[in-house]
Amino acid sequence: MAIKIGNLAPVFTLLDQKGEKVALKDFRGKQNVTLYFYPKAMTPGCTVQACGLRDSQKQLRKLDTVALGLSPDPVSRLAKFSERDGLNFTLLSDEDHAIADKYGVWGMKKFMGREFMGLIRTTFIIDKDGRIAHIMDKVRTKTHHLDVIDIIKANL
Repeated sequence: MAIKIGNLAPVFTLLDQKGEKVALKDFRGKQNVTLYFYPKAMTPGCTVQACGLRDSQKQLRKLDTVALGLSPDPVSRLAKFSERDGLNFTLLSDEDHAIADKYGVWGMKKFMGREFMGLIRTTFIIDKDGRIAHIMDKVRTKTHHLDVIDIIKANL
């Protein structure tokens, strides 16, 4: 089943970069959520994307929005990524890609002529009611944070 705008966001509980459980339902009724799926911590594109969100936390807070980054990396790699780049938001570990599957963002990718299964960079903007307000499936890592802010301002 494909996720569509207006659907309830699939719920999950995952470990963050500190090894603590974070559940999507904990934000319902309190904050909007920018849930962004990225392929691999500490790679160039993922670092640019994460640092953009890091530098936008003040603006996101004003918009009553929390950022959650989700990748198939283990908790230990997320901790290194967060520390190395001074990330000030939550990173979540989805090692078995079960949540990526639920959101429909685990699929066939092509890189340098090679095809493989992997995480497709996608962002879901989830409103305070827990519904999908917007889906960004064409993500530009350099402007992702600005695009997220514009979408939240326009839709929530």
